[in-house]
Amino acid sequence: MVKELHSQGRTVKDIAECLKGVPLHQRTAAAIKSAHALGCDLKVVSDANKFYIETILKHHGLYDCFSEIITNPTLVDEHGRLQIFPYNDLASPHGCHLCPSNMCKGIVIKRIQTSIGPRREAKFIYLGDGNGDFCPILKLGKGDHALPRKDYPLWELIRSNQEFVEAEVHEWCNGEELEQILLALIDRISGEDIKKAPVDEIR
Repeated sequence: MVKELHSQGRTVKDIAECLKGVPLHQRTAAAIKSAHALGCDLKVVSDANKFYIETILKHHGLYDCFSEIITNPTLVDEHGRLQIFPYNDLASPHGCHLCPSNMCKGIVIKRIQTSIGPRREAKFIYLGDGNGDFCPILKLGKGDHALPRKDYPLWELIRSNQEFVEAEVHEWCNGEELEQILLALIDRISGEDIKKAPVDEIR
């Protein structure tokens, strides 16, 4: 698609300007900023690409809210053309039948979980809507939370395979619902962590 755009004379700047016009619900942006301010470690795990995501996040003033963006890498070559590469080396298949060949989000989530190590008591809140978000949902455990967008592919997959999902599921329809659910979960999780902490830590 990007090659076709460049063949029509579109530049990287043209693509960036188009991306800046992508609508983002104001309550979704507010939820991201609030979660970051409350100390949540926010990460993007996406089958889009680095250039698209960074352009949109920077335009909306959200880029610094995320500690990591895990997606398909990009570069602008010497001719000023945007190139997109697969996150996963196609010569070394990841072996997951649930995910596209270029990225298994489940493997990414397992890596993040492993990196936490002994702090696995940390809770995961996973927001998604596509087919590729089902695999990482299956990697979540009890105490974690899955937030599928209602009437989208991920929501349908969870409904059809509830017996395989251990995380607590919270559906949402729009930015306002997402903000309410997300902030309520953060508040609830924070309260649970305080109850579990030793008295000297609470002080």
